[in-house]
Amino acid sequence: MKSLETLSDEKYAAFQRKLIPTVAAEQIIGVRTPQLRALAKAMVKSGESEALIRTLPHRYFEENQLHAFILSAEKDFDACIREVDRFLPYVDNWATCDQLSPLCFAKHTSKLLPWVKRWMASEHEYTVRFGIGMLMRHFLDEGFESEFLDMVAAIRRDEYYIRMMQAWYFATALAKQYSATVPYIEQCRLPQWTHNKTIQKAVESYRISDEQKAYLKTLHKR
Repeated sequence: MKSLETLSDEKYAAFQRKLIPTVAAEQIIGVRTPQLRALAKAMVKSGESEALIRTLPHRYFEENQLHAFILSAEKDFDACIREVDRFLPYVDNWATCDQLSPLCFAKHTSKLLPWVKRWMASEHEYTVRFGIGMLMRHFLDEGFESEFLDMVAAIRRDEYYIRMMQAWYFATALAKQYSATVPYIEQCRLPQWTHNKTIQKAVESYRISDEQKAYLKTLHKR
């Protein structure tokens, strides 16, 4: 896209290439996130966004980012779900996956949950990561059920970005639903790497008390 190339910053591109190793270097042109968000907003307003989301796969990482930001602003739940589900198989990195966070999902959690379960059962790495992320964002407060912890714990995948999201989920669950979550750590119900990474992330969190952090450190597996 010509508009993206005019915003390119080679130094920033070099920085991003180190952060996002799953994307080929030539596919990252180096456009900063605030500029991408502003461009996505302008494209939605002008109607140009429709052409972008119809075109898959994209050539550049930044086009995937624009796609994610455009879908995140979609207000119609059914239209959003349809387009998110179509886009997910093309997501090839953690940044696009994590920045795809539609605002309309928060108002329709009952309709969202079956989709979350479907995404978590996918064969595609970033679709699974996205599903866990949506469970973390929308189902750890009022809509929390203990079975959600079981759902995430039951995922046995070797991909790094799935395991990292599982650890992030359980660390956040410890912050928001400590009494329901801590038995998963006490009883070693997670693989060792995920178990230890969960404790690490929890100890780094400002939302967990010093007393809880001290106890979690004693549960580290060697």
